[in-house]
Amino acid sequence: VIIYGDLPKNKENVIYLSNHQCTVDWIIADMLAIRQNALGHVRYVLKDGLKWLPLYGWYFSQHGGVYVKRSAKFNEKEMREKLRAQMKAQTLMYLVIFPEGTRYNPEIPKVIADSQSFAEKEGLAILKHVLTPRVKATHVAIDTMKDYLDAVYDVTVAYEGTVDHKGQRKLAPSMTEFLCKECPRVHIFIDRIELKDIPEEQMYMRRWLHERFEIKDKLLIEFYDAKDSKRRNKFPGKSVHSKLSLKKTLPSLLFLGGLTASMLLTESGRKLYVKTWIYGTLIGCLWVSIKP
Repeated sequence: VIIYGDLPKNKENVIYLSNHQCTVDWIIADMLAIRQNALGHVRYVLKDGLKWLPLYGWYFSQHGGVYVKRSAKFNEKEMREKLRAQMKAQTLMYLVIFPEGTRYNPEIPKVIADSQSFAEKEGLAILKHVLTPRVKATHVAIDTMKDYLDAVYDVTVAYEGTVDHKGQRKLAPSMTEFLCKECPRVHIFIDRIELKDIPEEQMYMRRWLHERFEIKDKLLIEFYDAKDSKRRNKFPGKSVHSKLSLKKTLPSLLFLGGLTASMLLTESGRKLYVKTWIYGTLIGCLWVSIKP
């Protein structure tokens, strides 16, 4: 894990804005949070369909996750109410938003082309390595919590090994590929932004957010496309190879691994494990359909 830019050592109440390429992006937020002793405070703004994920859909909802629908179906009132409930409970906030709304996937060029076409129609800069960001969820989150937040983290993520022999960008690693070391290093650029530097009105915030994604795009062009090969596969500026001590990772590994193994090694444990998934999924789906 190679970190560039401004990552405070202490936990803060923040909104975390990032480019989105794969499911590993969710874990990148955890990687940064654990380095600030804020791992238990991570919450996500998620597309509505994910609430039907077995067990996890219910878990994210109960852990302060916010499910949103796209475009005209976006429910601003519901999102504000969920965030206000978190503030009322004085919940420490590490709210992760992927403003692109979907993953950047070079194997689906139509999504990229449609995003670039929309930007051109709206008079916005055309972006190469990220999609045109959507502002609604970001605006609602910042506007609702502006007196509660310490900062906004603008995060740009790049995975090594995601360029083919022709120099064309490939699909970002899946979770399995990432865990099996098919991505040797992940590069994370963090820009900590004060709330006073972000415009409040949605129209102006939209322009500000697009400008932030222009900066991301330039960083990623440098990472993937720099003419000088020595400048590729890294962001500009100083970096830190960030390692975690065993005391931050080993206890949870032993606890969760031991708990899972103890269930799977006995017949009664295996039955309980299967029933947990089946009945937990059914109850969770019923719960989120009644109380999102």
